Amino acid sequence: MDKFTTLTAVAAPLPRVNIDTDAIIPKQYLKTILRTGLGKGLFSEMRYKDDGSLNPDFVLNKPAYKHARIIVAGDNFGCGSSREHAPWALKDYGISCVISTSFADIFYTNCFQNGLLPAIVSPEDLEKLMDDASRGANATLTVDLEKQEIRGPDGGMVKFEIGAFQKHCMLNGLDGIGITEQKAASIDAYEKKHQDDRPWV
Repeated sequence: MDKFTTLTAVAAPLPRVNIDTDAIIPKQYLKTILRTGLGKGLFSEMRYKDDGSLNPDFVLNKPAYKHARIIVAGDNFGCGSSREHAPWALKDYGISCVISTSFADIFYTNCFQNGLLPAIVSPEDLEKLMDDASRGANATLTVDLEKQEIRGPDGGMVKFEIGAFQKHCMLNGLDGIGITEQKAASIDAYEKKHQDDRPWV
């Protein structure tokens, strides 16, 4: 997993509340267990018209936001069914950080296992960031994980919440497998002792 330290990128405003995982990546895209290729299905019911053409009114289809790597979203982002494909799709599209006032628990946990930073801010600060993100090509935010700060284009700054363990994992690029691999020497020592003590097993 890639380390997350500081990200400076265009932020797209998505002010809807209760954006569920089916809206993030609809069920028809869940046939794969690969983490790649899902970006095309991200927000597909909002991104595409019935004929398959791009919906010009959807924020990520607008020229200023086509290369956005941050989403500023309404409350309770990632609610609904527990599908890891949701953070996979966001990452595959190019999104590295979602900012909201709250996230559904399972989605929030899945983000950390996939290198996607879910940043929790106060409602008042979300309003400021939503305003920043509404500036089109000038909607550039800097997310500093070490300092737990989000800095706006005019120099404004807000703080965001994250647990110490999740912060450590993101800064060091550690998912569950990476954390286990850090204990490889202890695991090997245990296995050797177990084999020495019980050679018949």
